[in-house]
Amino acid sequence: MKRWWSLLLLGMASCSISAMDVDMPTPTDLPSTESAQVWLRQDPAVQEALADMAGAGHVAGMLRASPHEWTVKATSQQRRYEAGPTSREWAAQLERTIRLPGKKAMDRQLGDVEVDLAQARLGEAIHEAARSLLDLWMAWAQTEHAKKLIAEQTTFAQSNLQAAKTRQRAGDASRLEVNVAAGDLVEIQQRFAQASAEAAKAQARLRIRFPDVPSGLPTLSEPQPVAMPEQAWHELVMASSDPLRIAELEMRKAEQQADRARADRLPDPTVGVFTASEAFSRERIIGVSVSIPLPGGYRRERLGQALTAVDAATAARDRQQRVVETEIAEAYADASGNHARWQLATKGARHAADTARLTQRAYTLGEADVQTLLLARRQSLQASEAALDARVTALRAYYRLLIDAHRIWGLAHE
Repeated sequence: MKRWWSLLLLGMASCSISAMDVDMPTPTDLPSTESAQVWLRQDPAVQEALADMAGAGHVAGMLRASPHEWTVKATSQQRRYEAGPTSREWAAQLERTIRLPGKKAMDRQLGDVEVDLAQARLGEAIHEAARSLLDLWMAWAQTEHAKKLIAEQTTFAQSNLQAAKTRQRAGDASRLEVNVAAGDLVEIQQRFAQASAEAAKAQARLRIRFPDVPSGLPTLSEPQPVAMPEQAWHELVMASSDPLRIAELEMRKAEQQADRARADRLPDPTVGVFTASEAFSRERIIGVSVSIPLPGGYRRERLGQALTAVDAATAARDRQQRVVETEIAEAYADASGNHARWQLATKGARHAADTARLTQRAYTLGEADVQTLLLARRQSLQASEAALDARVTALRAYYRLLIDAHRIWGLAHE
């Protein structure tokens, strides 16, 4: 197990972007770096990538060792004569196919690129697990805070009902108004029950994927504007993009396989030594054998296929680069635009909350009807939920940018 942790740290180090790129302090409304690293290590996708990385080490060892092995041959025979005794004879041979000079170095390079690919895939598994942790954590935080909002609205609806009853006792309101206010309270209580169920489901999804998540109300800080310009973020994310690195390594692997196929157009020779005993052991034979396959169309077609694979891998690398650049532009636009949206939604929620309080006071004084009172409460809840959604969306977009740039949770290493 310790070896796997070492492989994990090596894989996370492979995700580093440059010597100047270090982790930023983890935002207070996210899990700590220590907790996040433990959860990421335990993620099944990361464990799978760790196993694949260990397997890549064996593949590299196989390529270094060569597929050719020693072959031992032995024969025994009897030579019968028309007159005279039978001669017992035997022969033995030891041979092996030998890699031509240069092929061993190519195989070693292919083994190295297999290890590099496994490290990059491990980095991508960690990156995707970090994205999932962020999404599940923020979804849980949103449902918990939504439940808190509705609980506050339940208290507000109870105050509305109490105000209606007070006015009824004073002869200033009808029983109908009390019933309407009571129905509104039941409606918001149903919303609270639904919000509680949604919060429980969100927490369950988080704990199943990442066990040992602490209980309690997660905090939500105020979204911060994106400080660095888009070009700076573009360079950071491009330099640390695991999918792009995987595509580049796949292209390098295809190029090396094409070089190996080109070298294989000259077949490896098989050399051996042999000895034999014949003619009543009076004849001893010792010799050397050399055999070389005669190359044909198969090797030529194999080289053509390898060269085509290089073109395909190059196109895949270019396609992946455009995909990553598009994702960076979209992520930066989301982080910037969602911050402005949150500011506006928060301002609207404050106004709606003030309106609801003023309307409740006006109703208590007999200056507003019950429909206006309930409408103000519902609009306040809608505005508060919109502000909460804008806050979570802005935070998630900014934190996603940090994760893609490998700036938090130990994703950037020297």
